[in-house]
Amino acid sequence: MGIDWIERALKPGIEKRLFKGRAILITGPRQVGKTSLIRRIIESMGEEYQFLDGDDPAVRRLLDSPNTEQLRQMIGNSRLVFIDEAQRFANIGLTAKMIIDQFQEKQLILSGSSSFNLSTTMEEPLTGRKWSYEIFPVSWQEWQDHIGYLKAEQDLDNRLVFGLYPDVLTNRDDQREILRELVEVESYLYKDVLGYAGLRKPGEIQKLTQALAFQVGQVVVYQEVGQLIGLDPKTIQRYIEILEKAYVLFRVPAFSRNLRNEIKTNRKIYFYDNGIRNAVIGGLQPLQNRNDTGALWENFLMSERRKLLQYRKKNADMYFWRTSQQQEIDYVEEEDGNLSAFEFKWNPKKKARFPKTFQNNYNATSQVITRNNFREFVILQ
Repeated sequence: MGIDWIERALKPGIEKRLFKGRAILITGPRQVGKTSLIRRIIESMGEEYQFLDGDDPAVRRLLDSPNTEQLRQMIGNSRLVFIDEAQRFANIGLTAKMIIDQFQEKQLILSGSSSFNLSTTMEEPLTGRKWSYEIFPVSWQEWQDHIGYLKAEQDLDNRLVFGLYPDVLTNRDDQREILRELVEVESYLYKDVLGYAGLRKPGEIQKLTQALAFQVGQVVVYQEVGQLIGLDPKTIQRYIEILEKAYVLFRVPAFSRNLRNEIKTNRKIYFYDNGIRNAVIGGLQPLQNRNDTGALWENFLMSERRKLLQYRKKNADMYFWRTSQQQEIDYVEEEDGNLSAFEFKWNPKKKARFPKTFQNNYNATSQVITRNNFREFVILQ
């Protein structure tokens, strides 16, 4: 069972936009299947394509400052040009613009595993010239569609622990070793962080990632985290922004309409993948032997919801809600002015209450998400 055979949610949308005069840019974490997705799209068309690898120093030298004739020679007769790990090229935005403008019959596709360079070097040159997509670890919907409803249900406990990275899904016997290798310092998890952010002390970013992993589902106060690991709040904030750009984690802000005692400035932090979160803290024991099931459930639901909103291009904002009196709602979503409130409970029998302060002041629907009904939250009906 190979990951290439798992249909990714982005595939149909990307295929519809081929040869429409714009570049296609796909970004996301390392090893989530960007290259496999692009190769499958291209190969299913039966087209010849030119593959330019950003990890190859010789290719980088040629593409960092090319002229039109050099590009013509490199592309040849191929109708498709695929530039992988595009963030490694110094002037990729200008190079991409040249290809789009000078070779209008060609289709340019780029992939990148971080948003450090790509967000700054491509935005202006490619304004109005690109379609942008983000891809993440395999979504629950993709996994369920691949193995079937029953097998997916039986596999839920494992996914809360080991996550949904492609290599983990296709090498179940070695999933612990794969995850441990992914989170080693200067390996997958920190490669872009250390390389593009110019960080000289990998130990600091590793300690921060571990501290944040233990605080999944909790309000994160930068000053408190800094005191815990010996860094000032500004450094903590900078490092978190870097980890977010490297697709390790994402922040969710507090929802507030300036009611008295509402928490307004703090954040919650979630990992894009449960397996990465657990490997960071060395906690890959079975679900029944854990005391953090609630945190794993919340992280799983939030990461899956983020995938859903991104893939479906839904214009919705993600929040949590909390007051200084410890009243809290796990997740508040705002879409086109409409509010929806959600509480997450792993155990379907466990009751959840939505605070009257929130109910009395906000016109919002409310729902408790448990393992019995979670599909309607993570799969677009």
